[in-house]
Amino acid sequence: MASLRLGDIAPDFEQDSSEGPIRFHQWLGDSWGVLFSHPADFTPVCTTELGKTAKLADEFAHRGVKTIALSVDPVDSHQRWIADINHTQGTDLRFPILADADRKVSELYDLIHPNASTTATVRSLFIIDPAKKIRLIITYPASTGRNFDEILRVIDSLQLTDKHSVATPANWKDGDDVVILPSIQDPDVLKQKFPQGWDAVRPYLRFTSLPKQHS
Repeated sequence: MASLRLGDIAPDFEQDSSEGPIRFHQWLGDSWGVLFSHPADFTPVCTTELGKTAKLADEFAHRGVKTIALSVDPVDSHQRWIADINHTQGTDLRFPILADADRKVSELYDLIHPNASTTATVRSLFIIDPAKKIRLIITYPASTGRNFDEILRVIDSLQLTDKHSVATPANWKDGDDVVILPSIQDPDVLKQKFPQGWDAVRPYLRFTSLPKQHS
């Protein structure tokens, strides 16, 4: 199939997992979701990532985000790996890991890249909104662990900009100033949407403040 792109509906599927069979769209419900893939169980970088995700459970829950991982190994291997993750990372992993032994989900999400491996999945991460649309795709090399501060930052940005007519500038973090969309030019609309005022550096570059979303 063609590669997935931003704005596409995340493909639905039913697959076994460490927590039993999962119908993806039903499991997501009205939540945001993070789906991230791993080439195999008992890999060092992925072990640290799954442990970090488990430690950030409250941060994801605070944002209404469900997390789900994927590996092409079977459920019994996942269960042993989860025990190992909990032991080595000092955490309690409580989100499902898809057991994609038949590579059904890997094919749907274009996770098999022949130039990287003809059998193992690449390390891609998808942020999916409550409408089941893909809002972010990042593919990492096997040697580089994911930056979960960045993943939470992008979720904060997406949730903020979905509510307000703004975008977030470089290195933005929740609570920092944002930029007003250039498409909003009507003075009355601007005053209604941004009663706190704004700083117009250029006609197209206007900074304003918004309340911090997550504390």
